[in-house]
Amino acid sequence: MSHVTEDLKRASELPEGDVVRILLHQHAGIRQLCATVGNSEGAAKRQAFDDLRVLLAVHETAEELVVHPVAAVHGGETLTKALNADEKEASEMLARLEEVGVDSPEFDESFPIFQIAVDQHAEEEERVEFPLLLATLDEAARHTMGKRLSAAEMVAPTHPHPGSAGSVPKQLATMPFHSIVDRVRDALSRS
Repeated sequence: MSHVTEDLKRASELPEGDVVRILLHQHAGIRQLCATVGNSEGAAKRQAFDDLRVLLAVHETAEELVVHPVAAVHGGETLTKALNADEKEASEMLARLEEVGVDSPEFDESFPIFQIAVDQHAEEEERVEFPLLLATLDEAARHTMGKRLSAAEMVAPTHPHPGSAGSVPKQLATMPFHSIVDRVRDALSRS
């Protein structure tokens, strides 16, 4: 069974709106987009990478603001520090990939390394952080977290910002500015 299929199966076993269900769906989407980027060329590759960039930037920001702090409180402080460090590294890699562009030979050399790092990070969350949330929070608390996660995603930046990645205080201080700039940038690139 593929990671995507496995993520979707595990997600379907949780109630609608549960934060872990939402995150598993997003992990499936990230894995699917990574595969699409790796197997595409030209405009299809560019579109898949843009979709991946947005999903990852929004997903990681929301996790850092909503999920990791709760996991840390429930015994996962060492884990969340490691996850935040991974997210900072992935943000740096994603920013570099965006900078070089999908048509660059450097992109094709670097993307598989990035894909492995992203997959390993997701596996660590699924192996340690998600079970911690499921074991320590009741359904209502996970549903509330799901609402908070969705709210954070609505205002999160859509491009990687390595300078603030991995730090909740830096995310909170820079997120409004980055989000506005990113969303204007995205709108202009579509026009």
